[in-house]
Amino acid sequence: MLTVVALKALVIWGSILVLAVANGALRESVLIPGVGTPAAFVLSGLLLSILIIGVAYLSLPWLQISRPVQLWAVGLGWLALTLVFEFSFGLWQGKSWPELFEAYTFKDGNIWPIVLAATALAPYIAAQLRGWA
Repeated sequence: MLTVVALKALVIWGSILVLAVANGALRESVLIPGVGTPAAFVLSGLLLSILIIGVAYLSLPWLQISRPVQLWAVGLGWLALTLVFEFSFGLWQGKSWPELFEAYTFKDGNIWPIVLAATALAPYIAAQLRGWA
C-alpha cells in the first residue's frame, strides 16, 4: 500500500512539474513583458500555488489517503522532490549557490518560498476543502 501511494504521489508530482514549467513559460513570455518583473513573479507564484492545490484536490480520491499523517507525508515528499529538482537543475545550468538561494529572498516579487509552502500543504488543504480532514 505504501509503495502504491508513493508511486501515485510521484506521478502527481510529475504533473505538478509540467504545470510549473508551463507556468514559468507563461511568466517569461507573457507576464513579464506585460506587467513587469515584480508583478509577474507575484502573479506567477500565486497561479502556481493555486494549480498545485488544485492538482492535490483532484488527485486525492486517486491517492486514497485521508489521514493527516499521510497527507503531510505526501506534501513533504512533494516539497523534497521540488527542492532536489530545483537545486539539481540550477546547478546543471551552471548557476552558483548564491544565485540559487536568491529565489528565497523575495527579491523582485519572487514568492518562491510561498509556492514551496503551498506545495507542502497542498494535500492537507485539499483534504480540508473536501471535508476529509
